Amino acid sequence: MTDHLTELKKELVFLNLYDKAREIYNELGERAVVSYIRSSHRLLSKVYHPDLNPENLHMAVKTQQSLNRLSILIGQMEDSEIIGLFDIIKPNGNENHRKKILVVEDEFGLQEIFKDIFRMEGYEVRVAVDGVNGFEIYKQFLPDLVFTDVVMPKMSGIELVSKIREITPDIKVIYISGFFGIRRLREELDEDIVKYRYPTLAKPFKTSEMLELVKAYLSRS
Repeated sequence: MTDHLTELKKELVFLNLYDKAREIYNELGERAVVSYIRSSHRLLSKVYHPDLNPENLHMAVKTQQSLNRLSILIGQMEDSEIIGLFDIIKPNGNENHRKKILVVEDEFGLQEIFKDIFRMEGYEVRVAVDGVNGFEIYKQFLPDLVFTDVVMPKMSGIELVSKIREITPDIKVIYISGFFGIRRLREELDEDIVKYRYPTLAKPFKTSEMLELVKAYLSRS
């Protein structure tokens, strides 16, 4: 492996982009993986910008430095060189161990943001537009985590999680909402939060806060 490829692999692994890039290469081919690698660092550069993460400044700076090295590196490489990394990689089966997240969110802009960020972090992601849609996708996808809004049309996040527990009693859930301050909503949530220890995120929240919570929550037995 050349020095450039060694460095490329090192930065992709550090940024949790390596496994996803290999999956894209195996499933979609050369053009797709090159596009992914050349564009992925742009989104992460915004997510991990130190100015947006003052409470986690050390990690933000460290990640930003890696992203800068990746940007310089791929700027010096031809597409054929980048593809060469995956030509010499043999699948090792790790894709089966990637955690799966179901995002249930009725706001279109947020759907795409959450999906892109979680995928950048190496998770396998599906998106549902409301509780009814979320329940159907859940039965097919069987995720490790349900990341759901609370207030949605057709079926609320609370109703969705109640139906999911009939299938998977110990499902991990993170509730998100901009309306936790509403008394009626809080009363509905209290039982779930206390009994099942589901974490919550109040909108708007920082991307770094969301990712840290998801990582820590999924690592619990």
